Amino acid sequence: MNKDNVLLSGQHIVKIFGYGRSKVWAVNDVDFAFHEREIISFVGESGSGKTTLARIILGLLKSTSGDIRYKGKPRNLKSHGARRQYWKDVQGIFQDPYSSFNQFYRVEKLLLDCIKLQGVKLAEKEKLEKMREACDFINLEYKELRNKYPFELSGGQMQRLMIARIFMLDPKVLIADEPTSMIDACLRSTILKLLLKLRVENNMMIVFITHDLGLAYYVSDTVYIMKEGKIVERGNAKDIIINPKHAYTKQLIKDVPKLSEAWDLS
Repeated sequence: MNKDNVLLSGQHIVKIFGYGRSKVWAVNDVDFAFHEREIISFVGESGSGKTTLARIILGLLKSTSGDIRYKGKPRNLKSHGARRQYWKDVQGIFQDPYSSFNQFYRVEKLLLDCIKLQGVKLAEKEKLEKMREACDFINLEYKELRNKYPFELSGGQMQRLMIARIFMLDPKVLIADEPTSMIDACLRSTILKLLLKLRVENNMMIVFITHDLGLAYYVSDTVYIMKEGKIVERGNAKDIIINPKHAYTKQLIKDVPKLSEAWDLS
């Protein structure tokens, strides 16, 4: 991680839903700065605004106000071409893998679309090799997956397929929104290890959106604590856990009985 090189940053990000008395400040004057190869976690309870912020960073939701910069320049999402270029570098995976894929497309088509998004021209043999390599990365056999539809796969297989897609796209930034919350405990460490392997092998920056402070503690360089749309505390992951300043952070820590047993990543 290079602390001198800010890859993605935001200033005074606000997102308001509704009007008048029904107005809700989902994100309220949030600043952030992410650095190359850094692992960041946004931690907060349901309704804290972390997923809304993630969707704004991904460009899937427009902020009410604020400024986001990528590689030091104002982010441009005005045209389809500009959005496509941004999504080459900034990608996401979500807690519900079934909503992330077209259920009428076979796995082969889903993976071929990754090559198409990159805008590179490859021979059929090269395309096949890239798809096999991506499936090998997630410890699944391409020949067993290629003709299946998403609904024919288990939740764990679908989550791993999402990681295979990220492996093929090779983005600079990955937003992982509760990527392990809908799979059973025995698969969570497997998925997390694959994500951390992506960070090492692809020099990727990862932003975890999570309610799990144990996860944030063990994988993150930097932690942002969110409450009611605001960042109430931020800093080095270990510093925040060992010496929390905000009452909300202290309460989140109390809700994790034994941080030392929260995640086994050995």
